[in-house]
Amino acid sequence: MILREFAQDLTELCFHTPLASGRPLRWTIIANPTAGGFTIRSRWKKHQTALKDAREIAAKKARRDNAGPSQTAREADGSSGDLGNLGLIPTREPGHAGKIVRALLDEAGAEAGSSFHLLITAGGDGTTLEALIPLFEAPPVLRSRFAVLRLPMGTGNDGADAWELDKALELLLYPTRIERARALRLTTRTPGKGPFLAFNILSVGLDAFVTHMTNKTKNKLPGDSYKLWVDIASLLYDRLYRVGPLEVRAFDGTGRTVQAFREPLLLLAVGASGRRTYGSHKRILPDDRNVCGVKQMPLLRKVALKGLFTTGGHIDKPESILFTADRVEFRGEYPILAQMDGEAILLTPEDFPGTIELTDPVIPVLKRSL
Repeated sequence: MILREFAQDLTELCFHTPLASGRPLRWTIIANPTAGGFTIRSRWKKHQTALKDAREIAAKKARRDNAGPSQTAREADGSSGDLGNLGLIPTREPGHAGKIVRALLDEAGAEAGSSFHLLITAGGDGTTLEALIPLFEAPPVLRSRFAVLRLPMGTGNDGADAWELDKALELLLYPTRIERARALRLTTRTPGKGPFLAFNILSVGLDAFVTHMTNKTKNKLPGDSYKLWVDIASLLYDRLYRVGPLEVRAFDGTGRTVQAFREPLLLLAVGASGRRTYGSHKRILPDDRNVCGVKQMPLLRKVALKGLFTTGGHIDKPESILFTADRVEFRGEYPILAQMDGEAILLTPEDFPGTIELTDPVIPVLKRSL
């Protein structure tokens, strides 16, 4: 069983990790069994090798006696207990990852000791998004007892802590520090519609349409359905969604206006920082600037530029508008799709103005110590 083998290897890494070495460590692995890293044979074989290599390195380190799976993981396993005793909980339905994290927060809140919780997500960006929202919303005193490790086990892993599994596992093998990462929040004018959170990139326009259609068809179309919908959207997006002017105003952390323009935009993307990707490593934000707008353009120009979003070469083209901002407000005359780390919603003119803003640093993530 792939999940059991995966959990056994990760368990050995957790027993030998230097993370929070002075405190009892409790780990929980939230794994999406339908993620491509498990179901696509070639990817699993590569991950299998990375896990075995990491396990060999871990075996040479001291085994800690103050570590073990969380109570939440052990209680969630209603079958033989094999996976629960290894700290792994497979997700069964949409929203399950969030339920698991809420149970973990309850467990941490009820503990009398000083145990530290390591939350490992093993899936795609959707699994990570579901898991991080409850952690973001938790009281700071509870968040201070957690760290998150996001393993790249999906087909698109732009929100993971590394693109390759061997690099992500190094965060368990070697000394790390905990940094607080920002999130992105989308609010609308409509009561009850939002706020929506993202932890990598939050955007509106053509790329959100690609996300929406990919989510609708990924279980029905063979191969890379995201790439297919990128190709289709280049031809059809502005026939399905009217691309009118978006009025955009952007501000820095002090409230000073850094950009103001009104342009017909194909997309507007805001990252939790610069140097971020989406759509399986499309370099929409290839430098330190965290906002990118792309103007409407003729069909042949779209076809010509489409490939540049993989390399980041689009930032040198006149159709691109890049800058740095903490808050971006936008409004338009026509409906437009928005996406938050791969989850899409439709915004209508009644929802405007929409606001995308950086939150305070909240999510505890692992970084290699210098």
